[in-house]
Amino acid sequence: MTSLEPIRKHVVIDASQAHVYSVFTDGVDKWWPREHHIGASPLKRAIIEPKVGGRWYSTCEDGSEINVGKVLVWEPPKRLVLTWQITAEWKYDAEFVTEVEVTFTAEGPKRTRVDLEHRNLARFGVAADATRAMFDSPGGWGLTLEKFAKAAAQ
Repeated sequence: MTSLEPIRKHVVIDASQAHVYSVFTDGVDKWWPREHHIGASPLKRAIIEPKVGGRWYSTCEDGSEINVGKVLVWEPPKRLVLTWQITAEWKYDAEFVTEVEVTFTAEGPKRTRVDLEHRNLARFGVAADATRAMFDSPGGWGLTLEKFAKAAAQ
């Protein structure tokens, strides 16, 4: 497996660290891009369960559930690490794991820097370069963080 640079993105939000963490986790359904969904039926709700070992998943309009990953680290209001278990073929695979780490750094009482790192991308194998490019594109993690920042600033 070759090494591949992680994707790193950040945003600064004019809101408290605790609020920003809460919007990212408890409020994920308010900001997760509806088009970033692999279910056969449209996305109804995105959910991150608030505990180590908790599920990161979505419910679909047809009642089905689609796993995305799970919570590896739950340290409110400073840090969250999730597994991303969606393959390059856009299928959930319990044996496939990349990681998304999100840190929330207070830069003042009402200002928080959010850093996101998606790592272990070489695990996408022959599709690693193309998959990394897609995640790093304006419609990838950049769009996702933009939508999150707007939700957290309200």
